[in-house]
Amino acid sequence: MIHLTKIIAAILVLLAIALGGYAWVLSRQPATPAPVATAPAASSSSTARVPTFAVVVATKPLPAGQAIPPDALRVEQLTINPAGAFRETTAVVGRVPVFDLGEGTPLLEGQLSSGLASRIEEGERAVAVKADEVMGVGNKVQPGDFVDVFVMLKSDSKDIDRSQARLLLSRKRVLAFGGASVDGLASKNIDGRANASSGAQQQQRGDAARTAVLAVPVEDINRLTLGESAGRLLLALRNPLDTTVPDPKLLAELPTAIQPPAPRRGEPPRPPLEGLDRAQAGLTTVDLVSGGVGGRRPTVESRANTTPTASTPRSPGTGGRSGLEVEMIRGDRSETVRY
Repeated sequence: MIHLTKIIAAILVLLAIALGGYAWVLSRQPATPAPVATAPAASSSSTARVPTFAVVVATKPLPAGQAIPPDALRVEQLTINPAGAFRETTAVVGRVPVFDLGEGTPLLEGQLSSGLASRIEEGERAVAVKADEVMGVGNKVQPGDFVDVFVMLKSDSKDIDRSQARLLLSRKRVLAFGGASVDGLASKNIDGRANASSGAQQQQRGDAARTAVLAVPVEDINRLTLGESAGRLLLALRNPLDTTVPDPKLLAELPTAIQPPAPRRGEPPRPPLEGLDRAQAGLTTVDLVSGGVGGRRPTVESRANTTPTASTPRSPGTGGRSGLEVEMIRGDRSETVRY
C-alpha cells in the first residue's frame, strides 16, 4: 500500500512539472495584434495617396472643322494623365478639332489640327513648286523667309527675242523648303517613321531640296501654276523687313479664262472678281505670257479670211532694214520676217 502511494505521488509530481514547463513556453510567445483596429487606417491612407492631374476637357460638343471657343473648355482634376493632354485652356482656344468631340472629353494634341494647315492665313493656300539649288538661292532659303518669284519664259531657238523674264509674285512666305518646315514637326522617312533632325541634317549636308512650299493668295495660284508649267521659276530671297511690293495699278489686269455673264438691262455693273471667284474664272497661258494682249488677237481662221498684205515696201530712214515684210503664221502665232 505504501509503495502504491509513492508511485502515484511520483506521477503527479511529473505531471505538475510537465504542465509548468508548457505554461512557461506559452508565456514566452508574443501576443498577436488585433487586425480589426488597423484595417480602416490602412484603407484611408491608400486613398489619400492617389494623385490627380489637371486636364482640359470639353464642356459641350465640339464639331470638327470649327475653332474652339473659350466657353467650351474647363480644367478638371482627373486621376489619369493622358499623353498629349493640356493643362491650360489658353493653349487650346482657337484650335480646330479634326473630328467631333463629345462633352467631357479630355482634349489631346492628336485630336486637333496641326502642321502647315495651321500656319496658313485666311485667303491663302499652300502650294508646292519644284525646287533645285539654283531656284532655291543655293539652298539658302529657309522656312519663314520671304521671297520674290520670277518666271523665265523661253521661246524656241528661232524666237529667242520673244523670251521674257519678269516678276510673277512678290513677297511670298516660305512654309517649307526640302525637309524643313515652319510647323517644326518632324519630317517622315520613306517607311513613315518620324525623323526630327532630317531638316537640319539636310541643311548641313547641303542636299538639294526638291520642293518649296509657298503661302500664296488663292487668286494668284493660277499665275503660279501656269508660270511653272510654261517656264522656269526662280526664287529671289529678300529681307523680311522689306515690305515693298509692285503697284498693281501700273499694269492692266489680266483677263480671266471664263468671263462672267454681262449684267441685264437695268442691273448695276458687277464688281470685279476677287478671291475664290477669280480663281474659279481661271487664266490662260497666252494671256499670262502676252499680258492679256494675246487673248484679244484674231484667230488664224479670221486672219486667213482677211485680205493678205504679202509685202509692204519700207521707206528708208525708218530705223529698220529696207526691203519687204512678210507675215508668217505658225499655228496660233504670227511673226514678221524682213527681207
